Amino acid sequence: MHLWETITMKLVIALLLGGLLGVEREYRDKTAGLRTLTLICLGSCLFMQVSLLLTTGTTDRIASTIVTGIGFIGAGVIFKSEKGVNGITTAATIWATAAVGMAVGGGFYLAAVISSFLILVVLNGFMKIEHWIGKVNKERMYTVIGTLEPGLFEKYEQLLTSCHLKWIEEKRVRHGDEIHCIWRVHGSRSNQEKFVNLMIADQAIKSFDY
Repeated sequence: MHLWETITMKLVIALLLGGLLGVEREYRDKTAGLRTLTLICLGSCLFMQVSLLLTTGTTDRIASTIVTGIGFIGAGVIFKSEKGVNGITTAATIWATAAVGMAVGGGFYLAAVISSFLILVVLNGFMKIEHWIGKVNKERMYTVIGTLEPGLFEKYEQLLTSCHLKWIEEKRVRHGDEIHCIWRVHGSRSNQEKFVNLMIADQAIKSFDY
């Protein structure tokens, strides 16, 4: 097979595998979707081929530069919100997709196909495992504002214990005649919901957020 035919074949394979991974992310409406992952896989493949064609001893350096560059793209999709850090899985998918493109560019077709399949297994199959773990043990941050009175939060902490939840008090602050308290709570989803319903029904609470 001629050189240009080989290069073209590798680019097409990278396009297909990157597109396959991109469809999964696009279906889940993630920041990096079809076009992004396809271009990442395609670009990594091309960079890898160029590095192999060069005869100046820069092959390893170009390959390592691809990894570094992909790290910057991955960092761009990670953001922090009030509910935690989001986009880490998408960033990891970008990183893994670049590795698939590099494998194709290096001529390791079987490794690239198997890796793509395993990436899809992790993105889809492991989600069910995460869902099950969330039912068994889930972490939440509860913020409660109530009128200052003796033993107010001790009562709620006893309520947490009665709901079979493990908790750590993160902060307790007084503002005038109000007191704010934040708990980090671990427990099953059903026990968390039981506690939430009891707190919502409590008329002594001015504000309850989770």
